[in-house]
Amino acid sequence: MVVANDNDLSSKILPRVLIVSRRTLRKSKFVDFVGEYHLDLIVSNGAVPVIVPRVSGIHSMLQSFEPIHGVLLCEGEDVDPSLYADAEQQGLSQEDIEEIRTLHASDTAIDREKDSIELTLAKLCLERNIPFLGICRGSQILNVAAGGTLYQDIDKEIGTTTKHIDYDNYDEHRHEARVVEETPLHRWFDEMDQIMVNSYHHQAVKRLGERFVPMAYAPDGLIEGFYDPNRYDPEEGRFLVGLQFHPERMRLSGGSDEFDYRGCATAYQEFVKAVTAFQKKQREAAEIVMELKTKKKRLVKSFSMAELLEASNTALSKKQENRLKQMGATVRNSSVYMKRKEVQERAMDKLSVERLSDLLSFHRMMARLCSDAIKRKLLEVEPTET
Repeated sequence: MVVANDNDLSSKILPRVLIVSRRTLRKSKFVDFVGEYHLDLIVSNGAVPVIVPRVSGIHSMLQSFEPIHGVLLCEGEDVDPSLYADAEQQGLSQEDIEEIRTLHASDTAIDREKDSIELTLAKLCLERNIPFLGICRGSQILNVAAGGTLYQDIDKEIGTTTKHIDYDNYDEHRHEARVVEETPLHRWFDEMDQIMVNSYHHQAVKRLGERFVPMAYAPDGLIEGFYDPNRYDPEEGRFLVGLQFHPERMRLSGGSDEFDYRGCATAYQEFVKAVTAFQKKQREAAEIVMELKTKKKRLVKSFSMAELLEASNTALSKKQENRLKQMGATVRNSSVYMKRKEVQERAMDKLSVERLSDLLSFHRMMARLCSDAIKRKLLEVEPTET
């Protein structure tokens, strides 16, 4: 039996995309689910969807889902208004709220557990530059995580004439969306200035987070898509995008699997491309860390050998003797070194993966130079007097 080595195995491990489930009631019991359209698009593009159940306590266990190479957040209930309401935002009357609950009964039940899990993941992506794609509610969560706000109900707050939801014709419903030029969405949809999108929402982005730029607008001015231009480069593992509409559902009528536009699938393709690149960067960073640890062990071994030589009666030149004493002093002062190391480790924990990668590259070069210098000094021989 041939067992693949670690390198062969790691080369076949696909990137992981976390997706938080949604809860529904079936046979008097709660069931968690994720729409298969999302799962199919993640799998078909070469990544592994990892479903995060929206059950109590999961938000405090998210570290156990590492490594996280990407996050996809999609549909769900309304985002709790208390998470984004501010002083300038006037709340709806109780009468308005009751009317909204009646009209949108399937969406207005607040799921605080899901809110907590998804906001934690969204903020994690913002902090660690993890690729993120938000669809519908997922885009709203991303905006809230970045300091933006939402309309609690677009009909009540702006009196829109654009129909953003059709309960009787969910999959077939479309409305116009104007695409902003020179944005990723514009490129995905073959530089079309206008597309017809499928949407299903009564909440929407009100104040967009400062870091984001709109990519599309509905006829009533609502933002249908946005992204962070400083965090968009799929080839380099950067992707931070929110889409209010549903590209995964925009398929030809009659139950066809063919998309209305190629751009619908491209959105997921570019996302997984970024996820794959991000995984590669993480792997390279881990390899650099292992290489540095190996070199560190070699250096420590060199210092230990120096101490042994210093303690022996071997005839050494004055220069060699002084050098070895310096090495011995370095080892004896290791407690000071360890304290400094702890401080440095705490500082490192606060740095991004990209910054750490840059530092590791620099220190790898320095480690090589130091290692070569030590070898030269240990092998130095005093000139023979003639």
